[in-house]
Amino acid sequence: MDTLTTLETTIRQRLTADPASSYVAQLHERGLPVIARKLGEEAVETIVAALSGERQELVGEAADLLFHLTVLLAEKGVPLSEVMAELDRREGTSGLEEKASRSE
Repeated sequence: MDTLTTLETTIRQRLTADPASSYVAQLHERGLPVIARKLGEEAVETIVAALSGERQELVGEAADLLFHLTVLLAEKGVPLSEVMAELDRREGTSGLEEKASRSE
């Protein structure tokens, strides 16, 4: 978790950086729809790598996916700790039970 916490801190700092020197700032400047689309692209690339790529390709795409998810969360002001708390809340609950509880 330390790596994700460090990444989150870096991303939050770079949201307000000069877009000429920061990819995160460029994404922020372009807005939420662009960030969301980029996250979707990375998700698709991760799926493709899982289905047909080499292990290292999947590792790289998964890292890109986590990075862009962290950018999206930062853009929306959602801390990773909140996501982790939700995962903790679900611990010990069957995935089927958890999914059914969302549709009630």
